[in-house]
Amino acid sequence: MTEQTAHPSFWEAFKFWLKLGFISFGGPTGQISIMHQELVERRKWISNNRFLQALNYCMLLPGPEAKQLAIYIGWLLHKTAGGVMAGCLFIIPSIFILFGLSFIYASYGKIPWIVGIFSGLKPAVMAIVATAVINIANKALKNEIMIALGVVAFIAIFFFKVPFPVIILGAGLIGLLGGVYLPDKFVVITEKDRDSEDTYVQYCEEAVPCHIEPSTKRSLFLILVFLGLWIIPMGGLIAFTSKGVFVTEGLFFTKAAFLTFGGAYAVLAYIAQAGVEEFAWLTGSQMIDGLGLAETTPGPLIMVVQFVGFMVGWNYPGSINPLLAGLIGSLVATYFTFLPSFLFILLGGPYIEKIRGNKKLSATLSAITASVVGVVLNLAVWFGMNVLFPEAGTFNWFGLVMGLTAFAALQWGEIGMIPVIIGSAALGFFWNFLAFSF
Repeated sequence: MTEQTAHPSFWEAFKFWLKLGFISFGGPTGQISIMHQELVERRKWISNNRFLQALNYCMLLPGPEAKQLAIYIGWLLHKTAGGVMAGCLFIIPSIFILFGLSFIYASYGKIPWIVGIFSGLKPAVMAIVATAVINIANKALKNEIMIALGVVAFIAIFFFKVPFPVIILGAGLIGLLGGVYLPDKFVVITEKDRDSEDTYVQYCEEAVPCHIEPSTKRSLFLILVFLGLWIIPMGGLIAFTSKGVFVTEGLFFTKAAFLTFGGAYAVLAYIAQAGVEEFAWLTGSQMIDGLGLAETTPGPLIMVVQFVGFMVGWNYPGSINPLLAGLIGSLVATYFTFLPSFLFILLGGPYIEKIRGNKKLSATLSAITASVVGVVLNLAVWFGMNVLFPEAGTFNWFGLVMGLTAFAALQWGEIGMIPVIIGSAALGFFWNFLAFSF
């Protein structure tokens, strides 16, 4: 029998989740890796089997999978309070950091040396998204059907402007049917490396069995609580803000939270398309800059929504002070984007504990992930066009060289994302300094 570790106290867990909020760089892949190393391998608070089960469920959900994984594990360890604590601490440090960076960008972003930094940062972001396309494709496109789903998704969104939620929901339906009639072709994302013995300390099963048991009463209570947590702030926005833009923002990010399946980059594709083209809250260039800022801060990559929210308030302040409007926009975007994540986990967790390894769910996830490859490829092309063709009739040769260099460093040089971003920003600064000097 594998040696078991004592169940962590709430305070021990608090210290870990707080630490994770400050060190969770590297996007969802890096964050999931940190949690696996710390919680499964080193501390042994949860088994590899349960970790993978939770991760599979979170990947099936809309929204940021790394944050939802933290909520799930926090819930397993310390019930609802543990899930809420883990989810909040995962993003709180980045909220403060990104708000400060957003203010600096909006206030001083036209200063030449800052422009230079972002001229190097934009190509790095382009390379990061291109690398994400390849990584997702390697995991998802395992056969001709999965490849076809990815191609169709790209054609639909790039050429025909089919809304992102329609593509994802359609892929999910195809996957559900495929899991019934062609399971060998559709169940391509599976759990690997299961533990021979579950090293979890049996806390959930033995100490508090009601903790993981589905309960209709508990489920209805949670739904009512979350409805209240949504209705009260939305009512406050309607009643106390003269700018309808904040209400529109809250409604949009709520919809995004419920419909953006496929992880952080899929969410970005939807938000970028809507924020720039549909609502004109910010420009394509500003969207890329915001993603660059989000990549340099801890927390989930989708924290870029806070930057978008800040720019909503900053660009459309009305009679409100722009800084205050930016703060309101930041909080609205962050709150309404992440609130549903708590509902998905706290409501769905007990039921997922009862249907581990369900092949229909795996088939649905496989089809959705394949279509996400096409959606993220669309995002990469969109970023590339904005970086390489910043103005009509011009081509950014420096951006092309920087983008290819950053891509090579990430893909083949095994250099981390943060060093690539910092190095690209520094090179952009020096390049623009030399160009300005001469």
